[in-house]
Amino acid sequence: MQRPPRPRRFRFAARQRPRFQGQSFNRLIPNIMTLLGLCAGLMAMRFALESRWEPAAGLIILAGAIDGLDGRLARLLKATSRFGAEFDSLADFLSFGVAPAMILYQWTMHDYRGLGFVPCVMFAVCMSLRLARFNATLDAGPMPLTGPPPKPAYSQSFFTGVPAPAGALLGMFPVFASLAFSGWGWDSLAAAVRHPLFVAIVLIGTALMLVSTFPTWSFKNFKVRREYILPLLLSVGAYAALLVSEPWAALAAAGLIYTSMLPLSLRSYLRLKREAEEMIEPVPVATAEPPPAA
Repeated sequence: MQRPPRPRRFRFAARQRPRFQGQSFNRLIPNIMTLLGLCAGLMAMRFALESRWEPAAGLIILAGAIDGLDGRLARLLKATSRFGAEFDSLADFLSFGVAPAMILYQWTMHDYRGLGFVPCVMFAVCMSLRLARFNATLDAGPMPLTGPPPKPAYSQSFFTGVPAPAGALLGMFPVFASLAFSGWGWDSLAAAVRHPLFVAIVLIGTALMLVSTFPTWSFKNFKVRREYILPLLLSVGAYAALLVSEPWAALAAAGLIYTSMLPLSLRSYLRLKREAEEMIEPVPVATAEPPPAA
């Protein structure tokens, strides 16, 4: 007896779904951090218009903390890109150039009207020039065909001029000092640091340091000697306690500490430069001997 034929099974090829094309969320985290820093600068400008100086100054510090994290996160997550670098520079210009200048103008410089506006504009313009020079170094590459030669090895741990967050810290020093003195009841000192002439000197001096070629420590490859590790940790702990108890005094002290470190940075740069030049031995040039007389 013959068996009935088995029904044929048709296999249909499963339709493959197209793979989702997009960007990994981890690669977006640095740009999100930069966006938060930009929003902090914008909110600082809003509080300045409402004469709320404490939150305005605090948001500038928050933008500086975010700026110190987004670049490190980008390198850690391998999410560095040209877009991120440009976005970071634009956010830095607003948070560290435009926002501090506007805060200081609304705080005290408007008393001199047009003359008081000049140092604020100078500060913002020098901040943009400093950031533009930094972007130009990114385009130069390891061996640029035009422009200045690449930086030597000993200068890799130094910035050229004061960086943008440090410039905002120095520019906002009168606000920090005035808030600290007012909290202690020292109204005469608070009024002295709020004087437009003092603020103008601070703004102009900081603006010149932004566009200068003064070498400043970058603290990226900064090495601490073994005998200085314990005092450094104790100093950081004491500063953290001061930052919690007296934040405005701690921020004003940070500006003074950074300013006092500038001569030390210059001395370190000149020492490394001298040691690098001493290691380069001159190559003797061979002179052709005269032919023997016939």
